[in-house]
Amino acid sequence: MARLGTPQAAGAQDSPALKRALTTPLLYFFILGDVLGAGVYVLVGQVAADAGGAVWVPLAVALLLAMLTAASYAELATKYPRAGGASHYATRAFGPFAGFVAGFCMLAAGIVSVAALARGFGGDYLSAFVTLPVGLVAVLFLALLALVNARGIKESTRANVVATVVEVGGLLVIVVLGAWLLLRGDGDVSRLGQLGTPEKGAAAAVLSGSVLAYYSFVGFETSVNVAEETRDPRRSYPRALFGALATAGAVYVLVGLAASAAVPTDRLAGSSGPLLEVVEEAGGVPTRLFSAIALVAVANGALLTGIMSSRLAYGMARDGLLPAALTRVLPGRRTPWVAIAVTTLLSMLLALTGSVATLASTLVLLLLVVFLMVNTAVLVLRRDRGEADHFRTPTVLPVLGAASCVALATQIEAEVWLRGLLVVAVGTVLAAVAAVRRGRARDAAGNA
Repeated sequence: MARLGTPQAAGAQDSPALKRALTTPLLYFFILGDVLGAGVYVLVGQVAADAGGAVWVPLAVALLLAMLTAASYAELATKYPRAGGASHYATRAFGPFAGFVAGFCMLAAGIVSVAALARGFGGDYLSAFVTLPVGLVAVLFLALLALVNARGIKESTRANVVATVVEVGGLLVIVVLGAWLLLRGDGDVSRLGQLGTPEKGAAAAVLSGSVLAYYSFVGFETSVNVAEETRDPRRSYPRALFGALATAGAVYVLVGLAASAAVPTDRLAGSSGPLLEVVEEAGGVPTRLFSAIALVAVANGALLTGIMSSRLAYGMARDGLLPAALTRVLPGRRTPWVAIAVTTLLSMLLALTGSVATLASTLVLLLLVVFLMVNTAVLVLRRDRGEADHFRTPTVLPVLGAASCVALATQIEAEVWLRGLLVVAVGTVLAAVAAVRRGRARDAAGNA
């Protein structure tokens, strides 16, 4: 670990700097593409089950909570504009052990997210075309994604451009259909104020629903890895980050309003393809067409997350933090096939053993661990100047961000905590093993 305020190792200094090519608009769309994803296609119904008819409220609360942590990322990304993200910040603030745990939680969250989306792919959206067991669909879906991933990142990212346009278009269709349905006198706007369930009061329902709604906003945290490639990151990064989150939040809230007003809460809560219920209620758009859009959105989200997870596993293995076998690549394609295979198999296992809601909550729990580290790292690293001219968030925001992580974590069920703690325990053991290996390597080098 480099000392605070001191240069990195010489090797890092000698390596060529990345080209600063991203302008504010480009960075905005990059982050927006990361955040506007498949989660809302799958989880609106689950949010309704937890919070009641006013689905838009947990979505709005989740946006505000995400903004708190985003403020911490904005400060750290402009203070240390280099790839590495949460793992780098945790390492600087708390040491390499914490950095490894943060990186491992990010890796595990990606694997869990892919599993959740795989189950979502096999739900009601697919049933518009064919009815198959969800577990079977999830396994076949993940195997196909692994093949696309192994083919090459260039081909994968080309597919992402088209898919992102399609999935954003699908969300806008829902907003328009919801407005049309209300204008013609259908729907029930009274549901927009219905908070709470028979089991939970309004406040508890909002917090519980916000856990799942939070899943829809994840993705912004990965954007810190391109801060090093951004022109004038001090100005560009915060503007792009907050602008993209606000845009995504506005779209999500509008989708929540449309879904709540258009579809009875019980029906929405019982559907694994909740936005399809809006299409069926409003009419005007073929259900198979919208189902195809939703399937593209889910597949795209799973593909991008799968790429991230496999590359993160490869990178950690290359740094000696995970088994070296994960660094093996295909001779022709130069893709990390072992990392792809292992992360895919783990996603398959999770997809076969958990529901979409359970997996989504597990992902949120893992990210809350990371976000808690990031919010506290901001305060710890205030003693380090970093970049002389960087964005500085008001001190109260990281404090509130850390508190929000704890508050959301209290709403997560025991089963999810068990899964999450098991993952963190595995990461802790691997971190300890990696630390021992580094110590032995240093001793061997010193004795040479």
